[in-house]
Amino acid sequence: MDLPEILQWISAGRKTGTLHLERRSVQKRIVFKDGVIFTSWSNDPRESLGQFLMRDRLVSEEQLFKALIHQEDQGRLLGSILLEDAVITERGLRAALRAKAEETIYDLFLWPEGRFEFKDGEFPEDVRIHVDMEVTSVVLEGIRRVDEWQRIRKVFPHGAVSFKVQTDPGAVADVADRQALELAVAGKNLADMCLEMRRSDFETAVLLFDLHRRGLVAVDRVGEEGRGPDPVGAIKDLLSMATQRLKEKRYEAALQAYEDVLSLDRLNQHAKKGLIAVIEARNRERLLRTVPLDRVPVLTMELAALTRQNFDPQEGFVLSRVNGQWDVQSILKLCPMAEEDALLIFARLLERRVIELKAP
Repeated sequence: MDLPEILQWISAGRKTGTLHLERRSVQKRIVFKDGVIFTSWSNDPRESLGQFLMRDRLVSEEQLFKALIHQEDQGRLLGSILLEDAVITERGLRAALRAKAEETIYDLFLWPEGRFEFKDGEFPEDVRIHVDMEVTSVVLEGIRRVDEWQRIRKVFPHGAVSFKVQTDPGAVADVADRQALELAVAGKNLADMCLEMRRSDFETAVLLFDLHRRGLVAVDRVGEEGRGPDPVGAIKDLLSMATQRLKEKRYEAALQAYEDVLSLDRLNQHAKKGLIAVIEARNRERLLRTVPLDRVPVLTMELAALTRQNFDPQEGFVLSRVNGQWDVQSILKLCPMAEEDALLIFARLLERRVIELKAP
């Protein structure tokens, strides 16, 4: 079955359930209620709700990142979190959800192949705001896009097309047009632009096709046709690599992998949290290296001055074992905590100049 047949079969049967679709690393879901499109989901970062909210300037990147962290911790829908925090209005959220649903679905019409499964009765109960899209209008728009895509492909055969800019990008008023021209000047091809601009293949091609029609760009070079970008697969592989490099304490390699993820999906909370984890791990290791195990810690303060300092219970325990005779390794054996945690306490006490380390 092709996509229009699948959608019309669901609509004609007034079915309620979820259509699962998959191609390479991209997974999508279209939820139906009584044969009408209710909502959608995609793991393509260019089709995330956050991207559409950012594109329409409804949220800042900082607000979105905080909401994504809450979503991960609480397991709730992103839109619900943003509404409850009064970051966006219901009207703004509904418009973004509709734009997201449309692009998620229309992109499917351009898939040359894919797998699908309809799960009858599978329906999310926690969708606060939904879109009601009639299948017939979606199919008609999808077919129109296929026709337009075929016209574009006569000029841009595939994503490995690079461009020659015929005007000064700075003189172009439209933000998206100017960004596309600047990327073309930088030597980016059409596939690269899709990722840089965080737009679908179709949206990016339409934008460049219009610039070409207006004489602002010309085709410079048509490279070899590749398999095309697979950002979801690339992100998955990079995150896995970064996690492994972090475990191996190869911090620079882990940082580079997380930064590569953010170059594909600058809103990816896993990569942002990973960067923080790498920096913290690297700082911890640097601190640990400042505490040789064979050195003897001694207090640098009188008891009266020491009592005016604020120490947590663990710091207080470590300090109580500093007698000017035991070395760090001996004190570690007495501490009822992980060795690394105790060493970090020693490092903090050294930074605060509460203690100093002397040769035995």
